[in-house]
Parts: sequence; structure tokens; C-alpha cells
Amino acid sequence: MSEESGPRAIAFFDVDNTLLRGASLYHVGVGAWRMRFISLADVIAFGWSQTRFLAVGEDGVNISRLRLRAMDIMTGRTRDELVTLSHEIFDSRLIQRLWPETVAVARAHLTAGREVWLVTATAQEVADVIAERLELTGALGTRLATVDGIFTGQLVDGICHGSRKADVAREIAQAREIDLAHCWAYSDSHNDIPLLELVGNPVAVNPDATLRRYAVARGWPIMRMKVAQLKAAGASKKR
Repeated sequence: MSEESGPRAIAFFDVDNTLLRGASLYHVGVGAWRMRFISLADVIAFGWSQTRFLAVGEDGVNISRLRLRAMDIMTGRTRDELVTLSHEIFDSRLIQRLWPETVAVARAHLTAGREVWLVTATAQEVADVIAERLELTGALGTRLATVDGIFTGQLVDGICHGSRKADVAREIAQAREIDLAHCWAYSDSHNDIPLLELVGNPVAVNPDATLRRYAVARGWPIMRMKVAQLKAAGASKKR
């Protein structure tokens, strides 16, 4: 039963470094290599970018170029193949990298009767699988163009990144006649400031340096998680 007593609301969650540690596209790359979609050299390149991303966030990585390369992986492949790949990487790689505190917050929103949507630059199919497996309301991701179910290498409406995230969040709230002043947003990156400023309850999660300064100046709540907490959660799941 819902515990909500206030107005209807949505909680929007970024994925990379917010819901899970690191970049989801790296794990897509590893999964694609295992399925022989790409070469070992591609995986090594993704791995280097992942290391930089973990160390300094999006400030020190050409993340847009990396995302486009990740989308390229699926050119000529089918949507069903990407969905299958997404389930495989969720089970083998993503589930152990989920931040337990952020997942707990998302579930608390659901318990309170709010919708929970992922808003992410990762491919829509990957985002859908993450949302489905976590039993969230839905996901808003980067849409890859298809012809007869086969990816063409083109994007629909560009990468869901920066101000585009704010646009799609606004659209989903308007479609549900939900006041954004009552909504939440969670992110680690300064690139998501447009999304965070859109809602009445912005929260910085393990923020990069720019977002941390911005959040402190505005009195936004800051969530901080540590790798030790992630490892402890993983160890408890194995028992």
C-alpha cells in the first residue's frame, strides 16, 4: 500500500556514478566483446575511459565521443540482441556495482507512491532492462534508430545528455500532469544541472567537483557513498 500523503511526484535518477559505480557503457562494451561484436582493442579503450571516469567523472573524459562509439557497437545488430546483451551484463556486471544507498532511496520513493524514472545517456534498451530488473517505473534513454528492427547507427533526437535530460523529464511530467516542483532528481554530474534545477528537490550524489561547488552554494543535499559500502553489499549478497 502507498504511504504517500502528498501530491503526485516523480523521482528522476541518473545511472552512471549515481545508481551504479562507473559507466554502464563500459560494461556494454565488455558484454559486446564477449559476444564477439567488437575487438579486444575496443574493450581496452573502454577500460581506460572507465578508469578515468571513476577517478575524475565526466570532467576528464570525452564522454560524448565514448557514448557514440558505444552506440556504434550495435550498428547492424538487432534490438533483440541488445536486450539480450543488456540482461546478460545486468546479471554478470551491473548488479554488483549498484550503489545500495541510491537503490534504497529509489525504492523508498516507490513505497511512498511516487514514480521512479531513470534518465540516462545509455541506450534506451539498456536503460529499460535496468529499470525493469529494479522494478522501477520506467526509463528515458538515448534512442537508437532502427529499420526493420536493425540498428542503423543513427540516433533519434540525439544523446539523452545535459539539457536533453531536462527536456525529456519535463515531457514525462507534463504528460502525467505532475508538478515538477514536487519532484526529485539525483545525479553526480554537473552536466545534469539542467535536470537538477528543473525539480523542487535536487540531490547531488557523489558529485563531481563542479557539481559539488554548485550544490553547496545552493544548499542542495549531497549523498556520499564509498567503495567499501559497495563491496560490503556485494559480499552480503554472496552469502
